Amino acid sequence: MEKEVWRFIDSGNCSPAFNMALDEALLEWHSEGKIPPTIRFYGWNPPTLSIGYFQKVEKEIDMEAVKKYGLGFVRRPTGGRGVLHDQELTYSVIVSEAHPNMPQTVTEAYRVISQGILEGFRFLGLDAYFAVPKTEEEKADLKNPRSAVCFDAPSWYELVVEGRKVAGSAQTRQKGVILQHGSILLDLDEEMLFSLFKYPNERVKERLRQNFKNKAVAMNELTDRKITIDEAKEAFFKGFEKGLNIQLERYELTDDELAYVQQLAKNKYETDEWNFKR
Repeated sequence: MEKEVWRFIDSGNCSPAFNMALDEALLEWHSEGKIPPTIRFYGWNPPTLSIGYFQKVEKEIDMEAVKKYGLGFVRRPTGGRGVLHDQELTYSVIVSEAHPNMPQTVTEAYRVISQGILEGFRFLGLDAYFAVPKTEEEKADLKNPRSAVCFDAPSWYELVVEGRKVAGSAQTRQKGVILQHGSILLDLDEEMLFSLFKYPNERVKERLRQNFKNKAVAMNELTDRKITIDEAKEAFFKGFEKGLNIQLERYELTDDELAYVQQLAKNKYETDEWNFKR
């Protein structure tokens, strides 16, 4: 049987506003039937703190620290918590809710899409599986995010590699299309990450940090060799093909598509109105 062909875009390192605008544009174009389902890999220039759609900046984020580190800052169109995008491979998947292989529920669709990531880790020789919350307490934890940091509680079907969570993902559904994007960490500057959020006191900060250490991990902490970004790209490209049983076809944006994305970045994702709206 022939495999379904999806589009693949590697947009390289882009500005925070451009990254979010391109994800939104792909969702829009797919909903209009202009493009097939698409998988995109990208990075960030400068390194960026992205926050979830519903987060309150003033209450949760230390903007002085964001400025001090020279980080970019952007609000995502997806929910979830704060993520520091630095030494990582970021991916997005754009596919119709009506796609025959996509389950109706968010968690089940998340598991299907994330199978690609799981296979990617396996291609890198790492032991990867899905964590499903077992106890009522674990389930309650998911609904009550105590901290603004995204990697501190594996959510439903969160990917666990060598016993620790590695890839945090968020999903939104608009115009009949699923957009799931997430971070695959190669390395992590924990010191920087924890200085970007506001805490009631130092004790709480330290406790959260310890919890985080036990659960979240970057890929290069798990291996005795250094995995490069190019190696990661190759592994996850193959991983998505295998996990979703598809064939990926490389694609470059046209000048018109590029111009549209740049305009959207400027009019929406670069504005204070969007980024500081809560």
